[in-house]
Amino acid sequence: MHLEFEYGTGKLGAELPDDTDVFITGKTVADPSCLPQDWDSLYEATLDSIRHPIGMEPLAELAGPGKSVVIVIPDIIKGGTQPTAHRKVAVRACLDELFANGVRHGDVLLLFSNGLHPRTTTEEALEILGPDLFNEFYNTNQITSHDSEDYDHLVDLGFTPFGDHVIMNKYVYDADIAILIGHTQGNPYGGYSGGYKHCATGITHWRSIGAHHVPRVMNRPDFVPVSTTSLMRDKFNQQGMYMEERMGKRFFCCDAVLDTWSRQIEINSGYAAEMQPIAWKTADRRTYVHWAEKKYDIVVMGMPTKYHYGDGMGTNPIQMMQGVSAQVIRHKRILSDHCVFVIASYCDGWFHDERWPYLREQWELWQSDKMNTLDDMIKYGEYFATNEEYIRKYRFAHAFHPFHGFSMMTCGNLAEKYLSATYIVGAQKPGIARTMGLKTRATFEEAIEDAKRKYAGDSPNILALPGAYVSAVPHLCMKDPAENSHYRDDHPAHPCGC
Repeated sequence: MHLEFEYGTGKLGAELPDDTDVFITGKTVADPSCLPQDWDSLYEATLDSIRHPIGMEPLAELAGPGKSVVIVIPDIIKGGTQPTAHRKVAVRACLDELFANGVRHGDVLLLFSNGLHPRTTTEEALEILGPDLFNEFYNTNQITSHDSEDYDHLVDLGFTPFGDHVIMNKYVYDADIAILIGHTQGNPYGGYSGGYKHCATGITHWRSIGAHHVPRVMNRPDFVPVSTTSLMRDKFNQQGMYMEERMGKRFFCCDAVLDTWSRQIEINSGYAAEMQPIAWKTADRRTYVHWAEKKYDIVVMGMPTKYHYGDGMGTNPIQMMQGVSAQVIRHKRILSDHCVFVIASYCDGWFHDERWPYLREQWELWQSDKMNTLDDMIKYGEYFATNEEYIRKYRFAHAFHPFHGFSMMTCGNLAEKYLSATYIVGAQKPGIARTMGLKTRATFEEAIEDAKRKYAGDSPNILALPGAYVSAVPHLCMKDPAENSHYRDDHPAHPCGC
């Protein structure tokens, strides 16, 4: 069969065996039905959710004259920006409820929770909020984005009982009401976005994020395949609840379960500790797709130049490795023990130095100083995370924070750990791919033949995943739950993460 896979800014064709299985996100297995997508219907559903929150009092009871409010909004990386996107609807619904109950307009701040991602630009804020909300708050300086290096607007809360150093945004800490607008959407880091993951990664400091986005957490057996019963998820919850304890208030969450096209399936509001498990029940139906009837020996995909974290992710070698490993984390339940990935990537060595100014230096270090695995790079974490020039570029030049690269490299190590090999097809500079331990071939057909000879045998089970890097990909599972044998499925993690 002939299939087209993402490659650079276009597509690259492949002739695959006729018995290749194909999974296309949102089509091969339909998502649960989304809510009616007209504004009025979504607004009413969102308003109903915030008026009947789970585990805490509604906004109407929290609000009042003189109360200050910070609404924490996810950055551009995920969640959709269509006219009826959850962020647009939820922010408006929350504002209307607050204003109707005495909160003054001037006492509201809209804060983008970019964490270690690039700080939200004016153009991105306009795209996320839409012109009406943007214009209502922008000219009065009531829109900003989290700056994890702005110590005038951070609060050091000390250490959780589990030893995590929590430093959080001062605007949120000081507010009378802190609202988290979130997305319950499948994520290889801790199972889902939203809930306590939102505050633990979006409004904190690199030292807080360094408690969970590091090898000692990501190399545990509970991290792959992805689940909500990992130590990483426990740390999100621990840090979020510790913030609440120290603030003397709970976050008011308004999270939407999203489908492939970022449309709202369900909306849940309230106290994250009680709201998350309820939201996950619906999200599980969309995210953990019990579809596969066999384990796969070869998985074929295409990696575009631009996806998820931005332009250059599909050519920058460190980001490429994160992208490969993210698919391992999601789909490990359906991979054979000798599985091979075959992925098209333009791989021309473009680092996009403006967006990731530190990754070229990290990549060069990786090829020196007795570096044997990507995890060896973590010894340079403090050096990069405190590099003043890289920090200035994060704060003022729309770059990622330098510590962000270490979670990328730790994640990238998982492909080597769980796959027999990864082939990059169509690399313009194949030597770049080979420095990351990847094999290179000119065509899909050559790569598959080589994989058959060395790893998969003459009759491999092949899975094709067109769109794997441009869709809100689910976590594929075996159709028979008994065949999903793994740490997550057989040995639920103890609440403390033991």
